[in-house]
Amino acid sequence: MARTKRGVISKAKHKKVFKAVKGQFGRRKNTIRVARQAMEKAMQYAYRDRRAKKREFRSLWIQRINAGVRSEGLTYSKFINALSKSKIKLDRKVLAELAYNNPEAFKSIVKKVQSSLN
Repeated sequence: MARTKRGVISKAKHKKVFKAVKGQFGRRKNTIRVARQAMEKAMQYAYRDRRAKKREFRSLWIQRINAGVRSEGLTYSKFINALSKSKIKLDRKVLAELAYNNPEAFKSIVKKVQSSLN
């Protein structure tokens, strides 16, 4: 049986790892053993933070809605409760964007919700 040489395969694998860690400092970018460890850790952080990003953005949306609603004399929790009672189907992302970029439209929504609350 012929001898199998795997230089091409290992070179391709190394190239893939080095591409992923390009731009990092020290031996992390040019030594395969350290680079592979750095890449694995980076991928773990990326996986974790894709989920954390969703939590962080939801928190930001809630803060923006709360700030917009408090200027109208309501609290966030009362606003969300009244919003569901008045059967307005807007999610927090859209409400936060309205509160941030289009305050007049957001105020009209708050007024509508306040009228249904009373």
